[in-house]
This record gives sequence, C-alpha cells and structure tokens, in this order.
Amino acid sequence: MDGSAPPTATASASRARGAYRHPYPGVAGRLLARVLNARTLARVRLALFARLPFPVLRSDVADVVYVTWMVDARAAAALLPAGLRLWTHEGKTPLTVLTYRHGHFGPALAGPLRRLFPSPLQSNWRLYLDGPLPPGAPPQTVWFLENIIDNGAYVAATRLFSDIMQTHRPAHFSHGPRGDGYATRIEPGDGSAPSFACTVAPAVRPALPPDFAAAFASWNDAVTMLACQDAALGWSARLGKLVLSHIDLPIPLDAVRALVPAGPVACSLLDALPAAGEPLCFLVPQVPFRVLSETVLADPRSGGLGEPTLR
Repeated sequence: MDGSAPPTATASASRARGAYRHPYPGVAGRLLARVLNARTLARVRLALFARLPFPVLRSDVADVVYVTWMVDARAAAALLPAGLRLWTHEGKTPLTVLTYRHGHFGPALAGPLRRLFPSPLQSNWRLYLDGPLPPGAPPQTVWFLENIIDNGAYVAATRLFSDIMQTHRPAHFSHGPRGDGYATRIEPGDGSAPSFACTVAPAVRPALPPDFAAAFASWNDAVTMLACQDAALGWSARLGKLVLSHIDLPIPLDAVRALVPAGPVACSLLDALPAAGEPLCFLVPQVPFRVLSETVLADPRSGGLGEPTLR
C-alpha cells in the first residue's frame, strides 16, 4: 500500500469541500461566504503580504482531546494531492480529530496584552504524512483536512489572512469537562463544518486498541506520532497551491492521560473513510502552542504535486 489516490476520485469534489458556507441561512451569511471564498481577494492579499515577516501566533491551549481511528488508507489517500503519501500499516492509516480550548489566541508580539484576545474552541482534523515531502517540510508533518472554530471573528480572520487555516464555523460547538471525562459536540447547521460527537472517560491504564497495537510498538510510540508534530501541510483551493505551516507544540509524554470512549462516537468523515475498531483516545491537559510560519509553496505542478483529487 503506497497511499496513492484511487483513480475514480474527482477534482470537482476537491474544489467544493474547502469552500465556506455559513451555518445560518440568510442574505448576510451568503454575502459573507462570497467574501471568505473569494479567490481574487486571497491572491491580492498574498501579493501584498508575502514578503512581510510572519507574525508568530501564540496560545495556551487546554483540554486537548485526541480521538484517532485507523481508517482505510486507500480511501484516505484520495484526500491528498497526487505526489504526497500517507503513513500506512497493513492498508490502514491514522485519522485524528483533536479538539481543544485556546488560551488567548493572538500575536506573540502583543505580550501581556494577549490576555485581551478571546479563547475560542477549535477542532483540527488531520492525516499523517510519510515521505517524500516538499522542501522545507520536516518528517513530522500532518495533512490538514478540517479546521473548525466557534468564533466568527477568528473564522473570518483565518480565511482572510491565512491560506492553510480554511476554517469553518458550526451552528453549535461545545467541548469541555463532563464529570471525570470530556464531551465534545459539533453541529454544522446549514454550514460547511463537519459534524462530530464524542464523550470520553479516563482509562484504567494506557492500552492500545488492537489495530493500533499492530501498528505501533508501544503506547508512547503511538502518542509520539499522533501528538508530536512540527508542521502541517494543507491545500489552498483559492490559490491552487500547497501551504506549509511550522508549529511549536512541546507535549511532554508523561503529561498525556489515556481515555476511552464512554459511548458511541459520531464523525461525519467516517462515512467516506471506513474505520477499523475502536478509536485511540487521550488527553493533553494543557500545552503552550505557537504558529511559527506559513508559506505558500511554489506551483505544485513543478514538483510533481497536484490538486487533491477528492476533498
């Protein structure tokens, strides 16, 4: 299994998936969607700001819950541009939904004034890449599938000023402690956000579900791969190019707490990516997080990389 895309995937579905659709019907929502999806606006902004230093972003994130399935690798490969390859084991690859609360997400240069910035909820959905990777991408690089934020101002800011963070705003987003565990719920309404519902509880001890035990030598090996990344790649449909973002997320393994599902888990993406067995779940109580850079890569066709065949 080499992670290559199946030949039946279509480019038209790729272009449709990343577009923003407002969660509430009405003229205002349709107008906002037109602005946030505008290709010309994205290209003008890139031309104006491409040579300026990237403003490092910082957040003190908390309640970071990871939920990961081993899914069909051939189906997941259809979500990548041609030329990229997934990490796989026996025809399966990890798909992670991680959800957390920001802690005053804003420019690091704001210093103590960063406390004035809000602390929205965010959910990041990703796959895990294997070489070869584009120049500048470190080995620990993930592929961004979805980003969901519950704050409209952050959704607008990321779509207007970022090419990798093509975020969606759901009609309802809740995430936080429930009893001795955590509960997460994302409901798209009429919008473009995916749906997700999960309640987790503390595990008696760290243990890998069978499909993970077959793919990883130990609990620490699995957590290291799933949680410790240095960069992310994504696709900008507006620019027709790959985007690379370097991050700093220093997660100490001894702080990770094992979790187990406390009931059925619902994830809309699993309709397209058949999962094998129970998800692997764990919690990172808190960790400082920085976005260090964002770079629009050269025309992917020059490096053998093309538009995702199915998004």
